[in-house]
Amino acid sequence: MVHGKSTLAKVIAGLEMPTKGQVFIDEINTLDKKGFLNIRKKVGMVFQNPENQILFNNVFDDIAFTMKNLNIENYKEKIEAALKKLDMEKYLHSESYDLSLGQKQRVTIAGVIATDPKYLILDEPTTMIDPQGKEEIYKLIQKLRSENYTIIYITNFIDEILMSDRVVVLEDGEVINNFEKNDILNQIEFLKEHKIKIPEMVELVFKLQKKGINLNIDKWEKQEIVDKIINIIE
Repeated sequence: MVHGKSTLAKVIAGLEMPTKGQVFIDEINTLDKKGFLNIRKKVGMVFQNPENQILFNNVFDDIAFTMKNLNIENYKEKIEAALKKLDMEKYLHSESYDLSLGQKQRVTIAGVIATDPKYLILDEPTTMIDPQGKEEIYKLIQKLRSENYTIIYITNFIDEILMSDRVVVLEDGEVINNFEKNDILNQIEFLKEHKIKIPEMVELVFKLQKKGINLNIDKWEKQEIVDKIINIIE
């Protein structure tokens, strides 16, 4: 049994044990202490506050520490590749405390990516970051999705659910809904009933639909909606 989003994430990552029931990661029971190392290699987790995840003052040393504990070979090359993927390669030997909060978050994500996990959990990664930093994280997530990472993204910011393929809604530790993002227009009443704010783009498209204007949105990106509205006007 779990009681919140972050607790659920930690249970999936094997960082906390369920008090009731069982959680399996690719047939590995998280209660099995012998399988802990394999779970840590399969599931990478990024916490809300990057400063709680960074242990060393040097970026390279911080990422290397985790990889050495997981007995990952060729970790130097993998660290360099992960930082390059996040456009952070020039900070390889930088002091962690000199980085902005957004840069620190990218370092923590690079540290997880470097271990080559199958599943990536991001626990409210934009909560403490300024708007520019958020946009950078959003672009990074889309990039990782295009590279076939399986991402579990935990958020309280309703607009962020539009980055997902599937939305799972938790309330008091229980799953109360589970739907595909492309079905979100059919979830308006559910969102209202549970006092969940409707994403601005969804509300706009819904209002247009009620007026008989169907935009047939696919990706739910701002530019896609703007382009389709312009096409209708023209």
